[in-house]
This record gives sequence, structure tokens and C-alpha cells, in this order.
Amino acid sequence: MASSTLPDQTTNTAAPKPTYYTRFNIWQRIEHIALLASFTTLAVTGLPQKFAEAPISDTIIGLLGGIEATRGLHHFAAIVLMALSVYHLLAVIYRVFVKRSALSMFPVISDFKHLIHDLLFYLGRRKQRAYYGRYSYSEKVEYLAVVWGTLVMIITGFMMWNPIATTNLLPGEVIPAAKVAHGGEALLAVLAIILWHFYNVHIRHFNKSMFNGKLTREEMEHEHPAELAMVEAGQDSRAPSPAVLQRRQRIFYPIAAVLAVVFSFGLFKFVTFEQTSILTMPPGETAKVFAPETPTPSPTRKPTSTPTVTPTPGAATSTSVPGGG
Repeated sequence: MASSTLPDQTTNTAAPKPTYYTRFNIWQRIEHIALLASFTTLAVTGLPQKFAEAPISDTIIGLLGGIEATRGLHHFAAIVLMALSVYHLLAVIYRVFVKRSALSMFPVISDFKHLIHDLLFYLGRRKQRAYYGRYSYSEKVEYLAVVWGTLVMIITGFMMWNPIATTNLLPGEVIPAAKVAHGGEALLAVLAIILWHFYNVHIRHFNKSMFNGKLTREEMEHEHPAELAMVEAGQDSRAPSPAVLQRRQRIFYPIAAVLAVVFSFGLFKFVTFEQTSILTMPPGETAKVFAPETPTPSPTRKPTSTPTVTPTPGAATSTSVPGGG
């Protein structure tokens, strides 16, 4: 008896596997995760110190082990963020100099055209959104905001971490000004991440490319259609030949090593340049208190003499005569 199901029916009805396009390599994803961890730690440990009078701040600081532990975690996360900044700068130089990649995160004229195009789309004057390339103008603004915010946090953090050295060159008013700028920029960054980044990347559409490194063709058509067209047309940037790559690497690696040493030394001086003004106060008296080995003898009490009566002038004095009658 012949089977009622044709052999090729199951293969024809099966959904085709989606095509993936690599967007971020493993090192970029690790850098993003490290940035996520350090930024979150800075926010959790920094905002309770800014709003110290809030009841929830006392709870958070208590859960973190007290104010000293909270400050220690905050400083450690700041060091990680600065180290990531150094790594990111060297990685950008490598991609531009060795791989000849374009500086695709910097704004260009087409970004302003895309902005106007999108505004007309939101007003109903255009049928579709702008034709984005590898990064849209909103992604570029967010990236530059991270760069600017990190720079502000590092400068103001140095002033607060090294107040004596700062006031040797600048007026003392810069310390409270740095504190206000540091806290304000931190609050702005947290609000931008929650209200802007989370909505665009995780709520409106969950973009998993920073975790798995890939986007489907459908996602590329929606988010980066111009880049997809270039990739499929073979016009995207190609990797240089191995010989050219090695020649550029031989030039880059010694320069990168020198820059890494210089930046590492600067980071070390940032952390150990001076102690805080509280710890640099002159120490108190450390002399031992005099304590004699033998107890001090107490003075001996003298017996109290019987008080004498002073005779009154003119008073009769009785004289007893022995044997008198």
C-alpha cells in the first residue's frame, strides 16, 4: 500500500533557517559586558552616596557592608571603567590603522538628513524610516554621550579623589563644583540608560547582537538596510591580505605597548597620587601615658591632739592642796 504522504512534502513545508550576519566579535561583546558590569556597580554604589538622606540609601549601603565598603566598590568599578576606556581607545586605533575600518561611530552629513527624514516620517510625511547604515544617528549620539560622560566622570573623579593636589593648582571652589558635576552626570547617565537605551534596545525590540554577536536578515532590513545592501553587493570593507595585516601589526603592536604602559602608569598615579584629605591629617599624640610601676604611697594620718582650753583672765583658779581638809 502506497504511503499517503509524499517524501518531499515535509521538506517543502519546513521553515527556512534564518540567515545571520555577524555584527560584533567576541572581544567587543566582552568589552560591552565589562562596561555593563562596571557602570551598574558605579550607579548602585554612587547614587546612595549622592542621595545619602534617602531611606533607601541607608538600606543599600547597609546591604553593601557599610559606607567604607561602598566607597571601595565604587573606586574599584571606577578603575575598571578607566581601564576599559584605555582598551577601547587602543582597539579603535587597531581597527582604523591595521584593518582600515571606517570611523562609523562619528556623525556625518547623512545622519542629519536621516534625522530630518525620520521627523517627517513621524509626522506622516514619509512612508518609511531613513535608510540607516551600520549605525543610526541615535546610536552615534548614545555612543558619544558615553564617551563624553566617561571623560567628565574621570576628570571630576580625579578632583574628588585627589583634592589636595587639585587645590594646589585650582581654587578650592572646584571641589564642590566637581562633586555637583560628578553626581549630576551620573544621574543623567542612569536616566539615559533606563529611559533611552533600555527602551530602544530591550523593550521596543530586543537586540541580542551585543550578546550573541549576530542579527538576522529581517533585523538587518529593519535596523540597518543600507549596511545589508552593501554586504550583499560585496561592497562592505574587506579584511586586508595576511601579508599586509602582518606588516601593519608589526608597526602597531610596539606603539600600542608604549601607549598601554603610559596609560597604565597614568591610571596607577590616578589611584595612588595622594590620600584623601581625611587620611592626610596629621596624626594625634602617640606618647605613652606615665604609669608608675609601684603605686604612689598614701600619706599617713597623724593622731589628733586634744585641744587645750585657754584660761579666761580674772577667773578664779582652784588649787587642790594635797592632804587638805
